[in-house]
Amino acid sequence: MTKRRAQWGALWRDFHRRDAHPFAQFIKYAMAGGLATLTDILVFYSLSWFVFRALAPDDPLLRLLNLSVPALEESVRLRHFALNKALAFIASNMTAYLLNILWVFTRGRHRWYIELGLFYAVSGISFFLGTGLGGWLIYRFALSTTATYITAAFAALMINYVCRRFLIFKG
Repeated sequence: MTKRRAQWGALWRDFHRRDAHPFAQFIKYAMAGGLATLTDILVFYSLSWFVFRALAPDDPLLRLLNLSVPALEESVRLRHFALNKALAFIASNMTAYLLNILWVFTRGRHRWYIELGLFYAVSGISFFLGTGLGGWLIYRFALSTTATYITAAFAALMINYVCRRFLIFKG
């Protein structure tokens, strides 16, 4: 076995350990977050398209997919945006929590029910800040639902990683 193959093998083994190097842990967190974000996107847009309509006719996603929707009043779109974000939040955070405890972080800083409560509390804070920011962008600048969604997701990402890494789990 060459030295390079041995290094890759060691990196691969380290990647799958819970006490992985911080860089490997961040990559794992990003991958888990990607799956949770995919869950969030699928739930949010499925609801926004089929159940509680929240997409405006000029939404970039609709243009990209060459789809159309009827126009909505901004107050209806804003209310549906918040509702769809709340439902997507529940689904995506359960996905994130399970991936975090099974693959990314080491549990044990808190009892499991405190850990879960803190996980959802931090996620809730970032959710409300991101949703509030998204609602404000819709109300103030009539920004597209997709642009507000991306802004809310980025705000949540930054808050969640820091709090999960340093407050909830054992590094």
